[in-house]
Amino acid sequence: MSEPDFVNSLARGLNVLGCFEKGHQKMTLTQVAARTDLTRGTARRFLLTLCTLGFVATDGKLFWLTPKVLKFSSDYLSTFGLGEAANAIIQKVTDTLNESSSMAVLDGDEIVYVARVEKQSVYSNSIEVGTRLPVHTTSMGLVLLAGLSEDEFERWLEKCHLTKFTKNSITDKRKLKRLITQIRKDGYAINDGGLEIGVRSISVPILDREQKVIAAINVATLAARTSLEQMENQFLPVLRDAARKISMVLGVGN
Repeated sequence: MSEPDFVNSLARGLNVLGCFEKGHQKMTLTQVAARTDLTRGTARRFLLTLCTLGFVATDGKLFWLTPKVLKFSSDYLSTFGLGEAANAIIQKVTDTLNESSSMAVLDGDEIVYVARVEKQSVYSNSIEVGTRLPVHTTSMGLVLLAGLSEDEFERWLEKCHLTKFTKNSITDKRKLKRLITQIRKDGYAINDGGLEIGVRSISVPILDREQKVIAAINVATLAARTSLEQMENQFLPVLRDAARKISMVLGVGN
């Protein structure tokens, strides 16, 4: 994009929206200005504009996001023909397996949760729609990476930083490349403690009309109550059926 086409005011406004995150859900004007590198006056104008539009609320001292920001999530899903239909299918997965199920999409080095039905939390931190997690630490992230073309994956791999979160985190790029090759053959991915020891998950891809991977669906559980064999024998068929049904919502052939 050429510099004349870049709208600085829009970029700064979006940065203000993006500065509200876990640990910073409610902030003062001074805190918002500091997190966005804006002057207090500029930050104030952006915040009051967002308040007028309904995306931010305030009590006169603190500012916070409103549920209206979730409109972007639902609109994003609707561009793929997803939404309520996908949520109903994910709910069925949770009811069938008695475990939490989620759907996520790829965004750079992270996955973003776009749908979730929680049965019982298995993570120490809460997971909800909008939560972002490092791609290489999750089964959905691995499935989404496997859905990239070889060139796309190589470009991603060249720029990525494989941070270690647990002893099971993948930190070697050659190992990750071999794993992605295997996931492409298998059609699913299992993550065993890559983000949090004691938590494991299994994921499959969701395809669009062109057979491209646009999202992933998973089931997460505690390692203490579910073996890897159980995940493959019991969870995988349910997930594959759910992914097929969501793909059908997108108009993919039976």
